[in-house]
Order: sequence, then structure tokens, then C-alpha cells
Amino acid sequence: MKVKKFVAPSMNEAMKMVRAELGRDAVILHSKVVQTGGFFGLFAKKKIEVLAGVDPDPLPLRQPDAAASLTRQPSAASFAPLPAAEREEDGSLAREIEEVKALIRQFNARSSSLLYPPPLAEAERRLVRQGMADVYVRQVMDRLLERWYADKDGRSPAAVSAWTKEAVRDLLSTLPFVKTAEQKKYMILLGPTGVGKTTTLAKMAGRAVLEQGKKVGFITVDTYRIAAIDQLKTYADILHAPLEVCYNADDFRTAKRKLAGCDLVFVDTAGRNFRNPQYVDELQQTLEFDSETETFLVFAATGKYDDMKTIYNHFSHLPIDRLIVTKLDETDSFGTIVNVLLDSRLAAAYFTNGQNVPDDMVEASADRLVHLLFGAERW
Repeated sequence: MKVKKFVAPSMNEAMKMVRAELGRDAVILHSKVVQTGGFFGLFAKKKIEVLAGVDPDPLPLRQPDAAASLTRQPSAASFAPLPAAEREEDGSLAREIEEVKALIRQFNARSSSLLYPPPLAEAERRLVRQGMADVYVRQVMDRLLERWYADKDGRSPAAVSAWTKEAVRDLLSTLPFVKTAEQKKYMILLGPTGVGKTTTLAKMAGRAVLEQGKKVGFITVDTYRIAAIDQLKTYADILHAPLEVCYNADDFRTAKRKLAGCDLVFVDTAGRNFRNPQYVDELQQTLEFDSETETFLVFAATGKYDDMKTIYNHFSHLPIDRLIVTKLDETDSFGTIVNVLLDSRLAAAYFTNGQNVPDDMVEASADRLVHLLFGAERW
């Protein structure tokens, strides 16, 4: 067996080196965390040392017994051309074999979890089930692997669970989570249809009135759905707040003048098909984004990650300040929220989990998201 040692910054990088030099048939014989570089033990860097091996001369497939082959007489049918149906079956079988090979290659490309000790492998499976993207799962697992080899006396399942939570929390700590105390005057909510923008807007306004004693007003540019205007008017009546309906940029400027005496003005926008670039262009032409404006992009936690990325890419042409994630009560998978936050480098302002106004909403935080990921109470 050919054996070689590899040293890399992470297990993921080590695996790439192993496969590049020894091929996909290589096996990991041993791995550990090592300290490299430094000066008299200072400033040393942690790396992963992997011992891998591959058999350069694998056993050949067993051949048929020679004597038996000599005694077996070929029949005439042995030399007959293959019927068309059999040729088609052989072609179909060849295609199926190639598909299986492709699946095996994909499996091998993602087979690093087989190298993890069972408690770490279970932590990885949990993150994958939650919908976290591969790139972020790998970052977490690199941290866990370092802890596993550095803390040989504390490798209990409870410890691994705590390490995993800490690693995810550290990932999220790079995001600018902030309190919502310093509010801008104009609060604009953007997002696709069906994510709950109008209800969330009412929750934000209700809290401003009931908890902060603010005088609020509403502007809606959602003139595509009569029901949306009626819904917002109901909330406005309950809060004794003025409501202005706008169809274009001139209407929006007029509405701002009429509501100049309000402390806060909440702006509702249409929930049309986010894939239509004309929708975003119309918003940019109608609304005013300035130093008095705070813009929130609203996602539903039930959405698919690919759709969330597309939504963000479409709306990123507008000045988005923070995100709001709704419908957390309608799913048990929260990894996509982590993905979107880390991809966009924006913090979430609020999480909502129901239709009750203004109750079913809390300020978002890294701790709350970690609790959701690991099955704790919603809040």
C-alpha cells in the first residue's frame, strides 16, 4: 500500500489533496490536529494532519477456470449477431451503469462525513437536515473536528451538541445584529407575494403605538390588490392612524407631506412576482430611499433556499437595510435562514410566527436562531 501524510488548514482541504494525489480509492488511516509554524511555541497555527493510503495493485477480478473453458463448446448461437432488442437492452444497461457511476462520484465528492467519528457525523446530519448550505456545514464541521482532537476527555454527545451550537453562533456573530431602538421615520417593507408583509407591517406599527406611544401613519403602494388596501385600512382604523394610497411617485411625495406630523410612517408595497424585473424597477421609480428611510426585505421561512437567493438578487438593486423572516411557525427547518443571512451579510430585524397582531413577532438575534436550529422552544 502506498501511504502518504498530508497537512492542510482544514479537513476539507486535506481531502482535496488526498484525492488529487492518491485518487478516489484512497482511504484515511489516521487524522489529527497539529500545531505548525510559530516561534518558541508562540503564534503557531492549527492544521489538520491526515495519513492516507491507496493500494496500487488491487486484486484482479477472478477469471473463469481455464479447464472448464476448454471443455465448454461454443454453439452456433454464440457466433450469431445480437438481436436488435438485445442491443437496445445492452445500451440501456450501459446508460444505467453510467448513471450509477455518476451517483457514486457525487457521493464520493461529499463523503467526508464518513470520516467523522459518530457523534460528529450525527451533528453534520442534523445541520444538513436543517437545510444549511454545504459551505457553512463544512465551516462548522472543521471547528468540531478541531475540538474533537483538542479535547479528548470531553467527547460526550452533550459536549458535541454544545460545540455545534457554539460554532453556529460564532458564524452568525459576524452579522450586524442590532436593536431596533433607533428607528428611521419611514419604514418600507419589500418582498414577494404571500410572505406576510401587510400583517408584519401592522405588527411593527402596533408595537410602536402600544409600547412606545408613537403617532404612526400608513402609506400603501399596493394598488394591485383591493383586499390588501382593505386589510391595511382595518389596521389603520384600529390604531387611529391615517392611511394614504399611492399610484406613482407624485402620490408618494404628496403622501409624505400629508403625514409629516407622524413620528413613524409604515410603507406597504405590492407582492407581485419577484421574477419580473419590471416590478423592482417600478418600486425604484415610485419610492424614495434616503437618510430617513429604513428598508426591510421580507422572506418566509417556508421558502426554498434557491428561491430565497433569487428573491434577494432581484431586490438587491434597492437599498436593503435588514431582513424580516416570517412564518417560522409553519416549518421545522431553519437552516435556509442561516444561509440567506450569511450570503447577504445582512442581519434579521424580526422573526414572526403567527397572525396575531402585534404579538407574534420578536426581535431577531443569533441566539434565537441557534435555539430554533436545535429544537428549543420557539421563544
